[in-house]
Formats: sequence, C-alpha cells, structure tokens
Amino acid sequence: MTLRITSSMIDAAVLALDQLLRFEQPADAALSAFFRERRQLNGRERSFIAETVYTVLRRRRLLVKLAPNATARQLVLAALTRIDGRSQRQLGAAISAADGEWLEALRQQPEPSLSFAEQTDFPDWLVERLLLHASQDEVLALARALNHSAPLDLRVNTLKAKREEVLAKFAAEGIAAFPCRYSPIGIRLKEKPALQRHPLYLCGDVEVQDEGSQLLGFLLAPKRGELVVDFCAGAGGKTLLLGAMMRSSGRLYAFDVADKRLAKMKPRLARAGLSNVHTVRLSGENDTHVKRLAGKIDRVLVDAPCSGLGTLRRNPDLKWRQSPAAIDELQRKQAAILASAARLVKPGGRLVYATCSILREENEDVVDAFLGKHGEFSRLNAGALLAEQGISIACGEDLHLSPQEHATDGFFAVALQRALRD
Repeated sequence: MTLRITSSMIDAAVLALDQLLRFEQPADAALSAFFRERRQLNGRERSFIAETVYTVLRRRRLLVKLAPNATARQLVLAALTRIDGRSQRQLGAAISAADGEWLEALRQQPEPSLSFAEQTDFPDWLVERLLLHASQDEVLALARALNHSAPLDLRVNTLKAKREEVLAKFAAEGIAAFPCRYSPIGIRLKEKPALQRHPLYLCGDVEVQDEGSQLLGFLLAPKRGELVVDFCAGAGGKTLLLGAMMRSSGRLYAFDVADKRLAKMKPRLARAGLSNVHTVRLSGENDTHVKRLAGKIDRVLVDAPCSGLGTLRRNPDLKWRQSPAAIDELQRKQAAILASAARLVKPGGRLVYATCSILREENEDVVDAFLGKHGEFSRLNAGALLAEQGISIACGEDLHLSPQEHATDGFFAVALQRALRD
C-alpha cells in the first residue's frame, strides 16, 4: 500500500533535515533526538521522515546541482520527486501552490552537466583518493551501491537459537526473512520492522549486525577455552558474536577507552546469555592491562576506529563530515592501536585488523607499514580461512567486502599470525 504523504509529514522532514544539515552531530543521533521530542509521530511517519532526509544526504550533490541555493524544504521536495520518483499529483494537498510552481519549474529544467565527482555524489577529495587505486567505472559502481539504503541484517545468537528456528518464527508472523548469502548465522529481512520490541530480540535470540561484520568473527575464528581480546569493543556488537562462537567459555576481554560505550554493552551481554566477557576501560594504547597480558592472548580483534566510509548506506552524512585531515589523523591512530594490540598476541596466535573504510590509507597502508616493522607477523589468506569454515566468498587474500559485489557494508580485514619463534 502506497503511503499517503501529508503536509505535516513534509513539514517534519524539513525540520529534521534543517537540523541534520548543520552536521553538529552524527545524523542518526540527531534524528533520534528529533524523534524523542516528537513522540506523537507513528512508525510510518518516522520511517518516511528518516528515509527522506537520508535521501537528501545521499544525493546532496545532485540535488544542489539541480537546485542551487535550495532551502531545506526545496531539497525535501526535490528528493521526493527527482530521486524517489513521486509525482506532484501523488503529493497532492501535502504541498502548497508555491511548492507546486517551484516543482514545475524544476521539472522543466534541462538535465545538468555533472562532473565525475557529482555523478558519484561524493566530495571531490574522496573521489580523488579512490581514483588513485580504482578506475572510474569501479568508483562509480561503488558510489551507486553506497548511495542506496542498506537492508536490515540480523545475527542469530547460537547460544540460544538456530537460524532455521528463527526463520520459521518470522515466517509464522508474516515477516519476510531469508538466510544471508555468506554468514551461516545471518538473516536478512525484507522490511525494517521495529525490532527492538520484538520477542526474538528481547530474549537475546537475535542481534542487529551487518553480514559483513559477522564475517569478521569467522575470520578471527575464536575457539572454546581460549583467551581472546576485542581491542576496540565499542558497544559490543562483535564482542557478542565472539562470545557466542566461544560458547561463553574461556575468557573474552572487551577493551575500549570509553566508559559509556562499555556500559551500554552490559545489558546486551546479559540478554545474550554471555558470562565469559570481561569489560576493561583502557587509558590508552599503553595501558597497564595491555602490558599485563602481553604475549598471552590466543586471538585479538582490532576493529579500528575509522572514517566509516564503508557504511555510507546507513550513515550517508559521514561523507560530508569527514575530511582529508581527519583521515590522516585516523591513520596515525590506527597504526598506534595496531602496534599496541599486536603486543598481546602469543606466539602462534592470530591478529585480525579490520575497518569499515573503503580507503587504502586506512587499510592496506596501515597493515603494510606494521608488517614492515614487525617481521614476526605474516599475512594469512582470508578467503582460505573462511573456506575452512564452509564460507565460500570471493574476497581476495585480505578480506575486501563491498555493497556492489557482496551486498554488505564496505569492509576491509587482514588476518595476521605471529610466528612461534620471533
């Protein structure tokens, strides 16, 4: 059923967009705050507002080219008609006579001539960096994939449920869901229901996690009884995955520098039924916990802080909030974090460095520089490691995932092994 758009929905989208275009905080946080102040909005209205403002963020360069100096309202109207394909008749009474005149004038304009960067809807600096290592066709295919909304992926908590059981429960409720292509514990939903109120989520049977993120856990492949560290745990999405893979045995350390992020993890751990996770706040890369555990850890995951440009399907504002200077600073931070985490790995142990970035500077360049200084580590073949676990995927020696090839977020990961003797 086609959603009936009202004038109040368009007005709310304009207000939300006006806040997001200030780029004072991440778009998802700004939108959450916007909705908290307007609890009267129902689910369909919230979905319309979110999708509309995110469409503007994704296609901002094209929209500005079509309508230079456009107001937030005009950007919303242009997105609804030129990107989403709605006609003025469909908008009907939701727009004013003045809106209709503006849209008619926009419709009669000839198609603008676009530079290559404008065709991608990426900032110039980002396109320049991507073209250093890829062709125009490859960059354009990547951009087009990243400029679409992402599906909703779930990870089945294997401590509590099986994928077949979860799929059967969704089917019984009329929720369209199917197995992920690569992850043996992943489920992709056709729509985006309010999952946080769903019984399967509340009891800990499923967690929201992109399929590509799930594959990082299989690349690390922790085993029961091992000592494992999630070095940049954040709110704990990958920690939960690793804990389940370990069957809640051994010891899994969740490191992070932010108390707030670690605090958010604790209710998730309880819901997931994990008892082997120990959260640790680090003061920095040289924290005493790192020194104490040096050379003792079987497997270490470094999901490094990064630009997040591989997640533009979900966070389109990042391409407008990042900058070359920020990337350079991130690269220095990533190098320091990787070197610190490597100290933890015992001889024969495995280290996985990962980002959700599409930039070589944050990926291969960081790993290559590390290996140039640490001859005790060597690369493992990511594709072969995944194949050993029954996951057949064309991803290269290092793990390269992209929305246009794998229908996941953009991810990079490399598996390293420490020699038995340094």
